[in-house]
Amino acid sequence: MAKVFFTKDISPDGLVRIFDALGVTMKGKVAVKISTGEPGGHNFLQPALIEKLVKKLDGTIVECNTAYEGRRNTTEAHWQTFRDHGFTAIAPCDLLDEDGDMPLPVRDGFHLKENYVGTHLDNYGSVLILSHFKGHIMGGFGGALKNMSIGIASGRGKGHIHTCGEPCNGMDDIMNADHDGFLESMADADRSVVDHVGAENLVYINVANRLSVDCDCDAHPHDPEMADIGIFASLDPVAIDQASVDAVYNSPDPGKAALIKRMESRNGIHTVEAAVKHGLGSREYELVSID
Repeated sequence: MAKVFFTKDISPDGLVRIFDALGVTMKGKVAVKISTGEPGGHNFLQPALIEKLVKKLDGTIVECNTAYEGRRNTTEAHWQTFRDHGFTAIAPCDLLDEDGDMPLPVRDGFHLKENYVGTHLDNYGSVLILSHFKGHIMGGFGGALKNMSIGIASGRGKGHIHTCGEPCNGMDDIMNADHDGFLESMADADRSVVDHVGAENLVYINVANRLSVDCDCDAHPHDPEMADIGIFASLDPVAIDQASVDAVYNSPDPGKAALIKRMESRNGIHTVEAAVKHGLGSREYELVSID
């Protein structure tokens, strides 16, 4: 059974303590995959929160360009967002697909035969998937599995996942693609990243704060309707997302209803189900509080 560590302490020290609880040493050059957040939004993980952990790991903050119009869909605009949101001030940063992308094979994919990721991914020996757990307009919720799939995919790769491997000619194709197929394609992409990087070189942390129904990719996200929950950490991407979802359902906060509605209306748990079928982890877990 997978272990998922938990703390209510959403602070720089809390992040370091929960990483330490995992008892792992990240090898080689460490990538810290976050969302830089679409300009206009304000729910993304703040530099002041993550700085202490990133520096402890001597990590590089990494991101990829988006597939939609905005201020992160070109390299120039995305680098400006890195600066404007304060990330370049705390650590080295890297746009993984700045110099193009590369295909990763997908073994036994539901829909994808290849997943496209930035070529810079190969510059790192290990990756911390540091995710802001929250809702998402298409995925239902965003956590470790989404951050490792859509998040690590290049701009082209994101469209490829959204359209289940079919040609993508813009947002109309993305918005009208088969929905459960998109969720399964995220699991396909997850499998390709785990195979490529190595399961032993991946660590997952979900920060469940600013629990909006909307993603950090939204420039005008809905304000959170429920209170912060805490931080989760695991070596199992399925278990950490399942534990984060369960924590929303188990919260005594009546404001959880909006986020639950968003998750259920988009069948969000299906990404977890598909990841299990890919052998990426277990929905059964032991929750270990470090408080």
